[in-house]
Amino acid sequence: MTLGIVLMLTTSCSESDFFNNYQSAHEGWEQEDLKVFNFDVVDTVNVYQSYINIRTNNSYAFSNLFLIVKMIPPQGNATIDTLQYQMAKPDGSMLGAGFTDVKEHKLVWRIPLKFDVLGTHTVEIEHAMRRANEVQGEAVLKGVTEIGLQIQ
Repeated sequence: MTLGIVLMLTTSCSESDFFNNYQSAHEGWEQEDLKVFNFDVVDTVNVYQSYINIRTNNSYAFSNLFLIVKMIPPQGNATIDTLQYQMAKPDGSMLGAGFTDVKEHKLVWRIPLKFDVLGTHTVEIEHAMRRANEVQGEAVLKGVTEIGLQIQ
């Protein structure tokens, strides 16, 4: 009976996804490959938590990740965030969850996130990585296998 109560409490307190979608980056994430996520907002009362989920493998050569994230509501007034995330420890070992060479990085985007208008919203994500002392960005960000958007 105690196990049943614990199970009920853990399942009733878990967060559910309002939106959770991934897009692949087959041979690495190309700089020109804008990841676009569309979802319908039907609630302007609740507050959400949002994450950008990145899956990497051992080919990822950087200790951080720079992203440009644009959210476009139905009326078209976009907001743009330039974000930096730590992807590796100082010793070079990758952060994130996973037992194999593939790591899942759950990166906080906006907490809290509240929608002001109903309708279809669009989120565009692109990487803005470049090597130190270089002007040109990385044409292909090797080691990134999937990019996801999660809203709970």
